Amino acid sequence: MADRVQAGPGNDPTCIRDSVSINTRKIYDSCKDKDCIEDLRLYPDCNSQAYISGAVSVRARSAQLLYASVDVKEVSFNRGYYTVDVRYFYRITGEAYSLVSGTDPITGLAVFDKRVILFGSEGNAKVFTSDSCNTVHDPGLPTAVLEAVDPIVLGIKLVEVCECPNNDRELEEIPEFIRGAFPTGLALGGDSKRVYITLGQFSIIRLERDSQMLIPFYEYSMPEKECIGSGEDDPCDLFRKIRFPVNEFFPPDTIAGAEDYRELRGT
Repeated sequence: MADRVQAGPGNDPTCIRDSVSINTRKIYDSCKDKDCIEDLRLYPDCNSQAYISGAVSVRARSAQLLYASVDVKEVSFNRGYYTVDVRYFYRITGEAYSLVSGTDPITGLAVFDKRVILFGSEGNAKVFTSDSCNTVHDPGLPTAVLEAVDPIVLGIKLVEVCECPNNDRELEEIPEFIRGAFPTGLALGGDSKRVYITLGQFSIIRLERDSQMLIPFYEYSMPEKECIGSGEDDPCDLFRKIRFPVNEFFPPDTIAGAEDYRELRGT
């Protein structure tokens, strides 16, 4: 029996058995970005607002991307191009320090808006399927896809309301499921002190359309790896695989700064 063709790069064109037609999404345009988001206002939950009002300093602990809404609109003066509007919703956790109560935990919501322009071509075909929902979709618009990771906390500061940045704005619309992430509710006004945070956000945005493509067919994909249950490993065998921590016994003379995303987030 001939060897099965495995997934991965191949250089032998004779392995191609046939050509098949598939329906998939074709990427027409994409971009990647590193956004340094400065002075992003934190909307604390009701419990945290009291701690912030009496605090003399604050410290950030983590930032989590809860959700991002994506909207596509056609650019009227440039055929085939579209604006992609993204609104990020973040859950921020940190600590507020006061001279009376010491350190208290704080939690809040931060929101960031971003817009990019990408090429998405044109299409007017109306597509209906048996498993589609009863919703009206504009067939001329491409599908926007956002890929993003949790942001890196770059800075945080506590300011008086009279010293707030000029670009500060009140938050008007918050989805109900985002509000549900803060059980005690959000304090959106009536504060004497506010918290502003700086985040670093990595993202990839692309525009896609459904397309029919002809691709080479090698073989049906069958897993070669057997399923393994949660077997009990010998703890001593696992310990033997750990390298000896030389730096813990002999500290290095210099320490390199963190340059990797995982190192900066502490994961």
